[in-house]
Amino acid sequence: MNSADKKKLRAAAHALNPVVMIGQSGLTEAVLAELEQALNTHELLKVKVRAERDERKLICEKMCASTGADLIQSIGQIAVIYRLNPNK
Repeated sequence: MNSADKKKLRAAAHALNPVVMIGQSGLTEAVLAELEQALNTHELLKVKVRAERDERKLICEKMCASTGADLIQSIGQIAVIYRLNPNK
């Protein structure tokens, strides 16, 4: 994905609200299942990650690796991820 595509996705994500929130329990199987379902439905998601900075980075990397999504942007506790749904 090139920078122009990421810029368009960041602009589209600006008006979105977080769909999935990751809390104290971290990235569990239930959260991953919810992420899969949300990515299949929406393609572009905001995810709120309630953790410390270093842990947020690890969670975002693991979240993207597990779902096959691309990390578009991460600012503070909000991460924007995107995965193309070929069936849509």
